[in-house]
Amino acid sequence: MYYMNGETQKVIAGKVNVSEQTISAWVEREGWAVRRAGVNVTRPELINKSLAALNRILDQVYESDDVELLSTLPDKLAKFASAIERLDKKANIVSTIDVFMAFSKWIQHRAGFDPEVTPELISAINKYQDIYINEHITK
Repeated sequence: MYYMNGETQKVIAGKVNVSEQTISAWVEREGWAVRRAGVNVTRPELINKSLAALNRILDQVYESDDVELLSTLPDKLAKFASAIERLDKKANIVSTIDVFMAFSKWIQHRAGFDPEVTPELISAINKYQDIYINEHITK
């Protein structure tokens, strides 16, 4: 949770009372860096980048007199449309991750004054959030 919220490995090590090397090993073994990058890239951002790339391709095609390049246009358009459609279908998991991240920040804040919010509880919540996300990403 701390890593996903942008904390440094040093800060995390201090908060969970382990060495920085342990945190580094967890980041590597559990793929936290990839997960954090995936969470920080939004679906609208991906769609906008896809549309910008499509626009560049269209500009190149229309500025060219190359018949072969023109003949590949329908295939490229179909691939972009398919990619954008897949991104749209993943919106529900992106929304879920957004909710989980907001909840994680809230529970982390609450831990500062609520004795019932223990590191063990936060760990269990994060474990089941991860399981949920991993099970639903593959669907």
